Amino acid sequence: MAPRLLVFGDSLSFHGPDGPLAADDARLWPNIAADALGGGSVDLVAGFGWTARDAWWSLIGDPRVWADLHHADAVVLAVGSMDTLPSPLPTYLRTGLRYLRPDPLRRVVRKAYLAAQPRLAIALRGRPVVLPSKLTVQYLDTAVGALRTLRPELPVFGMLPSVHRSDSYGRVHTARAGAAAAIAAWGRRADVPLLDLGAVVGDHVLSGRGNPDGMHWGWEGHAAVGAEMARLMAPVLRSAAT
Repeated sequence: MAPRLLVFGDSLSFHGPDGPLAADDARLWPNIAADALGGGSVDLVAGFGWTARDAWWSLIGDPRVWADLHHADAVVLAVGSMDTLPSPLPTYLRTGLRYLRPDPLRRVVRKAYLAAQPRLAIALRGRPVVLPSKLTVQYLDTAVGALRTLRPELPVFGMLPSVHRSDSYGRVHTARAGAAAAIAAWGRRADVPLLDLGAVVGDHVLSGRGNPDGMHWGWEGHAAVGAEMARLMAPVLRSAAT
């Protein structure tokens, strides 16, 4: 049976080498993974900069997700990468910029924010981060607990954070190693199989073969992640089907 996947993701789930794309683009990793799993389909719930907290908020607050859960054969919590990025200025400031008025003021403040972010990321050595690893694990664990309460038989998968060489963050990523270790330990405790994005796309990103922004992936990266995610999921889905 062709599986239906419910994927909670950040922009790595829908951003290609030249920019963001519609969720049904066949070159994106969720669709590659689903196709490799017998021609399956994907319901993608994602947004720019989404963290584990945003995935949890979507799970409890989006009625589309509630409907999708009735039909999903597996859930992928493809979040955690953005949690590890330097956030020297408060996240609520970044997300609130769009609400500033008048427009000229918003443009000035946004320009100042973008100029300050990489400098502060370097000066503060990547601290603080968008979401501390303790909270990332807490939100992932809460989400998995809720999913298993609603659908005890539903397989759930996750990811270890990706890497970046983004000038927007001063090419600083000091928090990744600790976050990856914390999420890996949680995955073992919670019995959630995890795909190590750093191992899969690390060379692709750090060698400059991905998106020029130094964070998102080219099609080579999407193909690799899709293939490896399908390999991770296939034996679990076969076992669940028997």
